[in-house]
Amino acid sequence: MKRLTKHLIVLSLDALGSIDFELLASQPNTRKYLREASFCKQVMPIYPSLTYPSHTSIVTGCYPNKHGIINNTLLQPQRKSPDWHWYAADIKVPTVIDLALASGMKVATLFWPVTARSKIQYNLPEIFANRKWQNQVTVSLLNGTPYYTLKMNQLFGGLRKGRTQPALDDFVHAAALYTVKTYRPDLTLVHFTDLDTKKHHYGCQSTEREAAIARLDQRIGDFVSLLEEEHLKGESTLVLVGDHSQMDAHTILYLNDLFLAEGWLTVKNGRIADYQVIAKTCDGSTYIYLKNPSDNHLLRQVEQFLHAVAADRDNGIAMIFTGEEAATLGADPACAFMLEASHGFYFLDEIGHGFLEEIDVIGQHAYSHALIGVHGYLPTLPDYQTVFMATGAGIQTGVRVTDMGLVDEGPTFAALLGLEMKAVDGRVVTEILTDNL
Repeated sequence: MKRLTKHLIVLSLDALGSIDFELLASQPNTRKYLREASFCKQVMPIYPSLTYPSHTSIVTGCYPNKHGIINNTLLQPQRKSPDWHWYAADIKVPTVIDLALASGMKVATLFWPVTARSKIQYNLPEIFANRKWQNQVTVSLLNGTPYYTLKMNQLFGGLRKGRTQPALDDFVHAAALYTVKTYRPDLTLVHFTDLDTKKHHYGCQSTEREAAIARLDQRIGDFVSLLEEEHLKGESTLVLVGDHSQMDAHTILYLNDLFLAEGWLTVKNGRIADYQVIAKTCDGSTYIYLKNPSDNHLLRQVEQFLHAVAADRDNGIAMIFTGEEAATLGADPACAFMLEASHGFYFLDEIGHGFLEEIDVIGQHAYSHALIGVHGYLPTLPDYQTVFMATGAGIQTGVRVTDMGLVDEGPTFAALLGLEMKAVDGRVVTEILTDNL
């Protein structure tokens, strides 16, 4: 295949939904960017619509049931803070990163999910210290590219304030600009989480969300300016993607408290010690797993129990999918059931709260707002889609794509680099591509 760009730069604007498009498009830098861009305002997310499965679908062109990253976190009920799907080796299918590396290209990833311990030449992975004996610097060095990670922290580490935002994105942004300018990778993937964090903490229509979008606009402007100043614009492609949207929620569902009352869980020192049936949250949805998947008698008991609970609409359960139905939707085929929360509700795995808990600014979770943003819901819900924008080498101007999914992005990135992704669920969005560099 013919290569259409020398430098493909992808900026992931976490939690940028279709509902945010007009506000971002009205900002000065994005407005200028869109004059030469092609875009889609209604990109279909994947299920569950969470950050790590979504970013893996972006780079694989596959749904979670195929690529294997079926949740943000692992099923580790004994741990207060479960580990995340940090490691590239957990992905079961080839990524556009793998194809680029195999073809001899230089790749840079900055806080892109599921890239830890990869062979990427410039890798600053998204991973945090999750054990008492760990520290962040050591964890980053052991799981990224050591020299590169050390250099980025030496140059820009002073911008960070732990994992707080927008300071964390300030660090990622400075490192990404430096990386593009200094190393000029063939493929650069950057993950910004400021907007996602502000929506989680303050809700989807907050002033904090608006301020985060304004900061994203400035970051977009900085990348455009860099490409112009370094005379890279004519041979580079700058892509902006969202991974999922969010919706406001007011009430938490703790299904494991119900399972405990049914005798399906055992608890020790306030934590789940063992289980026959367990809920594993995806926020707006949740998996239900059986420790013994072949126990059909228990499976039928659980199914009857869940439908009885869901029959009361005040309990906040909108839909119940079987494991087979969940797999058809793209989710984990190993689950027994998957539940979708009603609007305003979401799931957590903890025990000891009772079944329902309203979010309160002075309550257990000390949120700063009585409504918080949550994702993980069905991608087909109204006003819950995400966005895609692209401009530069290989991209036509002014094409508005009406039918596009998250799984179409990886194959399209590959095509821009002159590569081909095979056996994927998505397609190349050929209608936005030119045939020359």
